Amino acid sequence: MRVKTTGITPARLNLLVALFLVLFCNFSFFQHVINVYPVTLKNIGFLLSLAGGLTAIIVLLLTLTTPRLLAKPVLIFLLIASSIAAYFMNNYGVVIDDAMIQNILQTDYAEATDLFSTKLLGYCILLGILPSMFVYRVKLAPATWKKAALAKIKTALFTVVIVVGLILLFSKFYISFFREYKPLRSHINPISPLYSIGEYINTNFSVKDVTIHPVGLDAHIRTPNTGRKLIILVVGEAARADHFSLNGYQRNTNPLLQEENVVSFTNMYSSDTSTATSLPKMFSLFSRSQFSKRKGKTYENFLDVLQHAGVSVVWLENNSSSKGVADRIQNWNYKNQNVNPICDIECRDEGMLVRLQDYIDAQKQADILIVLHQKGNHGPAYYKRYPAAFEKFQPICRTNQLEDCTREEIDNAYDNAILYTDYFLKKVIDLLKKNAGSFNTAMVYMSDHGESLGEHGIYLHGMPYAIAPEAQIHIASVLWLGNKFNIKQTSLQKIKHERFSHYNLSHTILGLLEIETSVYKKELDILNGLMPHR
Repeated sequence: MRVKTTGITPARLNLLVALFLVLFCNFSFFQHVINVYPVTLKNIGFLLSLAGGLTAIIVLLLTLTTPRLLAKPVLIFLLIASSIAAYFMNNYGVVIDDAMIQNILQTDYAEATDLFSTKLLGYCILLGILPSMFVYRVKLAPATWKKAALAKIKTALFTVVIVVGLILLFSKFYISFFREYKPLRSHINPISPLYSIGEYINTNFSVKDVTIHPVGLDAHIRTPNTGRKLIILVVGEAARADHFSLNGYQRNTNPLLQEENVVSFTNMYSSDTSTATSLPKMFSLFSRSQFSKRKGKTYENFLDVLQHAGVSVVWLENNSSSKGVADRIQNWNYKNQNVNPICDIECRDEGMLVRLQDYIDAQKQADILIVLHQKGNHGPAYYKRYPAAFEKFQPICRTNQLEDCTREEIDNAYDNAILYTDYFLKKVIDLLKKNAGSFNTAMVYMSDHGESLGEHGIYLHGMPYAIAPEAQIHIASVLWLGNKFNIKQTSLQKIKHERFSHYNLSHTILGLLEIETSVYKKELDILNGLMPHR
């Protein structure tokens, strides 16, 4: 396109960019809107008004927030960011809220490469780089500061009139749109991602009190107690309950665990839908109504309470990180082959077990809690999450572009990763059995969240909890207890179908370790009433 030498006004450039964003970067938004308001003669006026109103709002926001000297850098950033957001919204059905922003910022190199694809590059070039080149090369018309200020006022007033007029004209549609279909707004690109960035900054950088408040300083091991304890807590990754054959899944994804005396909790639910937000809640001693991100950052968690009671605690990491949960305890990183002895295309979860007996033997008196943070079923490259020997279900999806695979191929790759987790958990149980003579032993397995595998066009995880599909919050969780805990299997089977959540985890572990503290809530202990000492 040739640009006149006199240039164009900032208002007109804002309008061109806004139109481009609405027409080419909001496919996901309009797709969700059309699911609620189908393209019919009755709805067509409202749908067109929505496009026009959204264009006007973007122009208004740009007018009010962008100084003339920063116009081009802001628009270029907006185009690049919107192209990336459009890719993930269109292809994975995700919502980019503040929790997703946190996930993005805490993603490590390996996770980032799993998400890269030629299609993502194509989105960046077509929807980001090419229009950015136009913005960069276009010449802005000269104007005095008074003329520029007056133009801004006129543009702002004009866009406000348009937005208000459209709302009044189609008021009966907008009443339902704003009141009954609030989640639709979370798909607006780039307004929703930008708002989420602001929410993330406000939450994470406005906390002036960075003092870590101690919790459970009165914690101590009950006297008398039933002997030394060795508990291994396995934090799973993206394992949904309905893909465990222990829970009735038609495929045998748990052939080894089904031979053990395990109880699988069929109604276990996560506290959130992403690792970054779930882990702090899993290990917190606050209830759902009491927990906040600020409290998660400034208060100790139940791992700290265990240390106050004299328990030896260690965190072994084969995922991205502990998200701050293990900052004050021993923390071993198994994500590289210099530490993890079992690596091929990536370092395997079972590598965390190789030298674990040495650690157990070195603890001469204390009870022990070992946390193993799995790579598990981290998507979208499920085919990388297991060694070749576990590729039982075929054909599989061999790409991170899940939308290019059939549902069967995605399920096959995902289920093979579950099969490897089954093998890994069996090895954990075998290690505990080896130490049964010296300890009361137990394994607790709990996934951090679930995973969408293409249902209703949604993939991966991270949807806002209020609108998250069942697949992202209904999680796999398994308990194995050694004989010394003296809990009958018949008693465990009676509670396996009760509804539990991440918020039960900390109190259940405190109960297993016979720790008495004011922060322990027996009503949240899954095993309360089943343990002889409780």
